[in-house]
Amino acid sequence: MRQDESFYDARFARQRVGLWCCGGAALPDYFVHPTAIVDAGAEVGAGAKIWHFSHVMSGAKLGEDCNLGQNVFVASGVTVGKGAKVQNNVSLYEGVILEDYVFCGPSMVFTNVKTPRAKFPRKNTTGYAVTRVGYGATIGANATIVCGVTLGRWSFVGAGAVVTHDVPDFAIIAGVPARHLGWACMCGVALPPKPGHPAGEAVACGECQRQYETTAEGIRCLEEDA
Repeated sequence: MRQDESFYDARFARQRVGLWCCGGAALPDYFVHPTAIVDAGAEVGAGAKIWHFSHVMSGAKLGEDCNLGQNVFVASGVTVGKGAKVQNNVSLYEGVILEDYVFCGPSMVFTNVKTPRAKFPRKNTTGYAVTRVGYGATIGANATIVCGVTLGRWSFVGAGAVVTHDVPDFAIIAGVPARHLGWACMCGVALPPKPGHPAGEAVACGECQRQYETTAEGIRCLEEDA
């Protein structure tokens, strides 16, 4: 147990996740801070960590080893993939899907209704647009993702960006509204090619040396673990 988890009260955590048991039943194999709430019916993977004042609703699914920072809200029907990291003050509304190893920066924003009205609320899932964030993608602090888009695998959204359209795999986008600026390596470092490059060029990351090739659609990694 890490030093910053030394305050963890296992009995309190059992109450929070609806696991009052008799006969010495095993405690959950994930960490829930005493101020966090995990509703009965939520699925939480082994090794997950749910920190101060967060709330995971019934019907949400959290993958193994994911990490929810302080004041994170996860609605029913949301999926958070294995190893994903959701930083402080992020709300994952119904319709949001985070694939494995997604990073959501502090105070970034998801939406799930394109034309919200207080007078005419959308109170069922048919009114919620699906937003999918692909494997390994990064969303910078204070970015806004307008609902109904797909962020590609290993894409990189700059801090403060407003994303209104689909984002290709490995693409770097930033600005208001967000526009395509370049390509990111799996390790997060910017790659040399710019949008509009010719297809068939070999590209190597200057930091990790992963090998890439430009294509008509964008760029692809030649490594087996991509």
